[in-house]
Amino acid sequence: MADAAAILSVARPRREISAWLTRSVIADTIVTVVKKILIANRGEIAVRIIRTCRDMGISPVTVFSECDRAALHVRLADEAYPIGPSAPLESYLRIDRILDAARRSGADAVHPGYGFLAENADFAAAVGDAGLTFIGPTPEAIALMGSKTAARAAATRAGVPVVPGTDTPLPADVPDADIARLAASVGYPLLVKAIAGGGGKGMRTVTDPAELAGAVRAARSEAGASFGDAAVYLERRLTRPRHVEVQLLGDRHGTLVPFVERECSIQRRHQKVVEETPSPAITPEVRRALTSAAAAVARMVDYTNAGTIEFLLDEDGRFYFLEMNTRLQVEHPITEMVTGVDLVRWQIRIARGDRLDLDPARLVQPSGHAIECRIYAEDPDQNFLPSPGRIEQLRAPAGPGIRDDSGATAGLDVPIFYDPMISKLIAWAEDRPAALARMRRALGEYRIVGIKTTVPFFTWLFEQPEFLDGRVHTAYLDDVLRARNGRPFVEAPPAAEDVAAMAVALQAVLSPSAIAAHAARENGRDQTPRRWRSQARAEALR
Repeated sequence: MADAAAILSVARPRREISAWLTRSVIADTIVTVVKKILIANRGEIAVRIIRTCRDMGISPVTVFSECDRAALHVRLADEAYPIGPSAPLESYLRIDRILDAARRSGADAVHPGYGFLAENADFAAAVGDAGLTFIGPTPEAIALMGSKTAARAAATRAGVPVVPGTDTPLPADVPDADIARLAASVGYPLLVKAIAGGGGKGMRTVTDPAELAGAVRAARSEAGASFGDAAVYLERRLTRPRHVEVQLLGDRHGTLVPFVERECSIQRRHQKVVEETPSPAITPEVRRALTSAAAAVARMVDYTNAGTIEFLLDEDGRFYFLEMNTRLQVEHPITEMVTGVDLVRWQIRIARGDRLDLDPARLVQPSGHAIECRIYAEDPDQNFLPSPGRIEQLRAPAGPGIRDDSGATAGLDVPIFYDPMISKLIAWAEDRPAALARMRRALGEYRIVGIKTTVPFFTWLFEQPEFLDGRVHTAYLDDVLRARNGRPFVEAPPAAEDVAAMAVALQAVLSPSAIAAHAARENGRDQTPRRWRSQARAEALR
């Protein structure tokens, strides 16, 4: 690491000079020329960014770990650089190695994608210090809004309601009795939540005060292991809320625009698995208030580039600020489908200094309806255990209104080291019923052989009456899965079971061993005519 740091310290003046030489002054605005982008990520999001780079005439550069040497994002890039072993801590989380790849490639800018280093303020700062353009918000905004308690404070300053909870992290040495008093003031049920990260990690639900101390210890342990920060806080758990969010774009000239909301209530263990836009629960009046609140929070921290404000919506239609994600979201394609806006393109344009010229009114008026399913290499019949291995066959769905964002190909392995999502399947149609029907058709076309996937689970989900009617909440999926009591998602219909039973019976009768046993019985009786007759029968049935 010291050698890499020394290289960067020597290269920095040259990179800074190069950066100035590749800037053009237009009026009073400095516009950075971006001709080559290093993508500090892997899988489907790296492929997604590569495609927009191609559309813009920008050269894409990727990095790869040992197990990703033959991955699709590597093959599609103009250049690709190895950054270490398969474990993320030795590759995709190594800032020094990523910056060294950027230096060697001559990249002008770095796009972090989502996950890994995307919300790491130190990484964003290091990119700038190396004379490169970071395609995302400022390090200061990432640090501020990456802390859930600091983000709650910013929302409060903006006049946006927040879910009741503690305003600061629990001190590491606070006695259990003091935590109990704080919890009583927040009210039960409550959540113990990590102030950093997301994806349901470092989070525990507490319904009984007797479980509080253990939940705090468990949440701290998981948060420390997942995010390198064990700090947690307490937050009231709302009863049957919806999870809705608002996409934002902000340029460097003071323009900030919100987009139509996304519905993200279909979650398993706090992890989103289905998203759609617009939300079936949001009225035009609530949408105006929701998008205005999201923009107010972002303006409070002078936010630039792409970000998302997340809210909880209670049964009475009241919304509460939850957190901000200072990056491109996994589910961004559904927003693109109903607005016609390439969010990655605008990320790059904003990073190079362009002004937003989108019509704000059009961004909150969706054209049609879009739904996304996150296809995971998991076995839904084994409690969604990861199912790594080689993809032997792969046929992605296609046709009108279907988009499949994937980094997987037949013949390649799904590694055990990373998130097991292999694709995002998106369906668009003129309204929600048509989008649901289109998604069902697409799921039926999806063929993946060699590993288990969540396609059968989604096929089942898209037949559930409550989901089809839009009557869902954040605990809906966990509730209906619990009610299934382990019943398999792949169930053969009665007719198929009958055919299978007959096939087994025929195999037993016609197998070589069965025929040989029958012939032996005939020989034992020394009945020559029957011997040739049985042989003929065997030949006829072969």
